[in-house]
Order: sequence, then C-alpha cells, then structure tokens
Amino acid sequence: MPGTYLPSEYLPVLIFILVAIAFGIGALLIGTVFRLKKQYFEKLMPYESGITPKGEPRYRFSIRFYIIAMLFVIFDVEAIFIYPWAVVFDKIGMYAFIEMVIFIVILFIGYIYAWRKDAFQWD
Repeated sequence: MPGTYLPSEYLPVLIFILVAIAFGIGALLIGTVFRLKKQYFEKLMPYESGITPKGEPRYRFSIRFYIIAMLFVIFDVEAIFIYPWAVVFDKIGMYAFIEMVIFIVILFIGYIYAWRKDAFQWD
C-alpha cells in the first residue's frame, strides 16, 4: 500500500517488544508492592556467602587479580573462536586450516609471553 512505511512482518516483533517491556515493568511494580519493608541488621549487612564480613568492604585488590581475570577472558574468548571452525572443518579447506594454525601459534606465543612475565603467579 502506498504511504505505509511499517511492513506487516514487523508487527509480531513490535508486539513482542511491548510485551517484554510490560513484563519488566510489571515485575518491578509487583516486587515493590509485595516485598517486605521491615529492615533489620542481617538484611543490611553485605552478603558474603553467609560468613560474617571481616574488615573494611573497600579492600584494594592486587593488580595481579585483574591481570589474571583479563587473561582468562582473552584466552576463553579465543577458544570460542575455535569451536565454529571445528564444526565446519571438513568444508573449509586447507587455507582455513593454515589460518587456524597461525591463530593458535599467535595465541600460544601470547600464553608463553604471559607465563614468562609471571602473570599467572598469585604472590
């Protein structure tokens, strides 16, 4: 139809988005109405696996903690890239195999570099 700029195929998507927004707002409103409002000491304490907290909650972590966390994320994401390649390995040919070998070698060099710099030590 001339003058209609919203294709009818997008109507279910629009309805889904509206239902999702209504569900989110509704859940927040129901939680606000029915939650317990009485505050007590245990409820106001920081949660630490049921153990009574010791010391100040604003403890400074060592930079090594963040380095190991970043290395874990980097190597984990790199491993995720290998899975789709392995699924279609028989269809992609020798060129893709050589690319993956180069990728794994670069990843291994990064691992050796981090190991040599003692990035995996907790001291």
